[in-house]
Amino acid sequence: MRFAVVGTGWRSEFYLRVARAAPEQFEAVAVVVRSDAAAERITKAWGVPTVRTLDEALAHAPEFVIAAVSWPSMPGVVTELVEKGAFVLAETPPAPTAEGLRELWAAVGASGRVQVAEQYMLMPRHAARLAAVRAGAIGTPTAVEVASTHLYHATSIMRSFLSAGFDETVVSARTFTAPQADPLTFDGWVTDPKPEPRTTTIATLDFGDGRMGLYDFVDNQWWNPLLARRIVIRGSLGEIVDDSVTRLTAQGVVISPLSYRRTGVDMNLEGNELVSASFEGRIVYENPWVGTRLSEDDIAVASFLRETGLWARSEGPEPYSLADACQDHLLGLAIEESARTGADVRTNKETWA
Repeated sequence: MRFAVVGTGWRSEFYLRVARAAPEQFEAVAVVVRSDAAAERITKAWGVPTVRTLDEALAHAPEFVIAAVSWPSMPGVVTELVEKGAFVLAETPPAPTAEGLRELWAAVGASGRVQVAEQYMLMPRHAARLAAVRAGAIGTPTAVEVASTHLYHATSIMRSFLSAGFDETVVSARTFTAPQADPLTFDGWVTDPKPEPRTTTIATLDFGDGRMGLYDFVDNQWWNPLLARRIVIRGSLGEIVDDSVTRLTAQGVVISPLSYRRTGVDMNLEGNELVSASFEGRIVYENPWVGTRLSEDDIAVASFLRETGLWARSEGPEPYSLADACQDHLLGLAIEESARTGADVRTNKETWA
């Protein structure tokens, strides 16, 4: 699967890393850069051809183009690529504001040529939980609590487990500030970290029909190793708390784990990888990238890239549509607005619905 990348930032390197790890599956044919310095850095680090324009990138015949540019630049780049006839995978979010989402949808929504890179539900543990939920392990899912990632990522997780669509949603958010040490940030480990004020945002999302989400996020929670990641999926017949499933069966209440087979532990010499996940004697997830030693997040990126390639070839469904991305970012913006104003925010049913 041949793809080009527009942009040279941190997210661009996720795709280049996956292509290097699985060269029999992917080929990065070109990277669009702005400067000689960026071109030199990309060529040296990844050995991928660099170009200066979208037309030059498209001349390398990619099956799809990844737009990994800044939030303000994203709508323009996506629109231009669609106008040039490309299939596009846009980084999240596809536009910075609610009005920007509406304008982007009006410009390219009907094209059917845009997907958005939201890989969280393809991460092995989320994929295993989703398989258990869809198999009916906890009955009808009614509530999802996410304490791990922020805004549109968290809402995408909620909507996936709840099968929530595009209807009106009522969002209520509040913030709290307290001391918190941050020994690790995006820029690396911190020497002698001291507790400093950090904001926690708590929000409820009423999706209707008895379905709700609970959002819990602390500044820098992505990186901070002092803060655990938690997820709860509650259903009519039980709940999943991280990797523990409590459910009602014909024999009574049963507690079963989601178990993961990992190689490279102790005397195992198969390599250092997650291989599969099982639930009550049945494999519910298999890592399709065994042999690459990719991290769990990179596994999700690789899986998303493959699904995007199949979609671009008309051989598979949409992995995460522009409509879904617009909805999840709209909900993320509502969380921020409610937290800022202290008032409930109701999102309307938008045109992408």
